Amino acid sequence: RLLEEFVNHIQELQLMDERIQRKVEKLEQQCQKEAKEFAKKVQELQKSNQVAFQHFQELDEHISYVATKVCHLGDQLEGVNTPRQRAVEAQKLMKYFNEFLDGELKSDVFTNSEKIKEAADIIQKLHLIAQELPFDSLMEFCCYPFSSPGKYHDLECQLIQEFTSAQRRGEISRMREVAAVLLHFKGYSHCVDVYIKQCQEGAFLRNDVFEDAAILCQRVNKQVGEVFSNPETVLAKLIQNIFEVKLQSYVKDQLEEHRKSDAEQYLKNLYDLYTRTTNLSSKLMEFNLGTDKQTFLSKLIKSIFISYLENYIEVEIGYLKSRSAMILQRYYDSKNHQKRSIGTGGIQDLKERIRQRTNLPLGPSIDTHGETFLSQEVVVNLLQETKQAFERCHRVS
Repeated sequence: RLLEEFVNHIQELQLMDERIQRKVEKLEQQCQKEAKEFAKKVQELQKSNQVAFQHFQELDEHISYVATKVCHLGDQLEGVNTPRQRAVEAQKLMKYFNEFLDGELKSDVFTNSEKIKEAADIIQKLHLIAQELPFDSLMEFCCYPFSSPGKYHDLECQLIQEFTSAQRRGEISRMREVAAVLLHFKGYSHCVDVYIKQCQEGAFLRNDVFEDAAILCQRVNKQVGEVFSNPETVLAKLIQNIFEVKLQSYVKDQLEEHRKSDAEQYLKNLYDLYTRTTNLSSKLMEFNLGTDKQTFLSKLIKSIFISYLENYIEVEIGYLKSRSAMILQRYYDSKNHQKRSIGTGGIQDLKERIRQRTNLPLGPSIDTHGETFLSQEVVVNLLQETKQAFERCHRVS
């Protein structure tokens, strides 16, 4: 029985193997068929891709050709349109020119105060044209409003007044707009001067003029870049104005008061003012003042103190000598001692020594009560005065 079952299982496995083998053969045939079909489709797609690539090349060449034609046409149109625009602008300028000759400004650009920028541009162009034309008697008469202090300067004054009003109102955008217009006018520097003058209004109300100057420059440094196209030049001009006007006047008032009457106070004030000025200069070094700001600030400091530094060494030496002599004399007075003159000191010392050793009568005796007239306090005071003099000399000279 077991043998029969084993034989039956063997037969079933053989039948199953045959069925699987037939399926494998069938699948292999199907795969080969599909592979041939796929290869055929790939070949067809490659041919189609080559055709599409050829069409793309043709289209690209056509686009390049059209683009070249468009650029050429654009150049031709620009060549025609540019002279036309210039002719239109020239016609408008001639129209405005006729209005000036007639003495009646009817155009809205001249009557509307809000269009002062456009009016300035027109006046500037007419002024430049008038400057370039040869002036015979007729042409000089016609161009007089633009070649002489006429409408050009009137409009320039209006722009500066508008800038001043905008600055007082704090309208940065309007200030920037007017400054950009004035940049092409001769009065641009006057606009900068007005800005600098108004910046300093109310800026120096405290006793510390140096701190006020530093705060003012810090505030203007943030604003000047938003208003002017050359902020470093404007800021440098402001600093120069502060040094040459405010600081120089302040230094003069502080020093001239004691220059001839009180050398001690004069030297102290000179040291203090010079130190504070150099400290202010160090703070200003962080701003953009152009290429060589170190030399620029050094020249400003020198311009303030040059008259005081010329004879500073002589004043310092004279004060140190007089101060040292006063300290010594005060010490001698406290000891009730009369200092001997340098010329006879050696002979007197010799006589005194001979008298003490031989008891010979060689004139009046000098009684020093055994004191050597050396004082630590006097030495400290002399060294302190010398130290202060050296500190001033190191800073100032």
